[in-house]
Amino acid sequence: MQGYNIIVVFDEKKEKVLLCRRRKSPYKGLSNFVGGKIEPGEEGLHAAYRELWEETGISQEGIVLNHFMDFTYYYNAPNEPCWLEVYVGKLKGPCPVAGDENELYWGDIREDMFDVSRFAGHGNMGHIMALIAEAGDGVLG
Repeated sequence: MQGYNIIVVFDEKKEKVLLCRRRKSPYKGLSNFVGGKIEPGEEGLHAAYRELWEETGISQEGIVLNHFMDFTYYYNAPNEPCWLEVYVGKLKGPCPVAGDENELYWGDIREDMFDVSRFAGHGNMGHIMALIAEAGDGVLG
């Protein structure tokens, strides 16, 4: 079973969330959280920091990530079952972001991420943001 992660990154004021506009399938053209594949034998938190650095240039010194929740997709047709680890964190201060894989941008945290015409994940992004809001700032460390 293959593992993946997504990382919900808030700016230091928790007014914006880091998003990427996907350049390839799945969800090509839609906005998503940053993240990627967990390598075989790799610890999840290490993979989250690695993917965050690779995709955005944000280092472990600039943010504390917390493991927030997981999804397991047993019927992931046409692919094998997989799981998704969700991490969340708030930047410690201003931090430039840059990446080559997808277009990065800061989105307003009040956006309707249940809108599947604009956001990836069949509504999961809206669900995740609602649960983060419900959990409060304690989830951000």
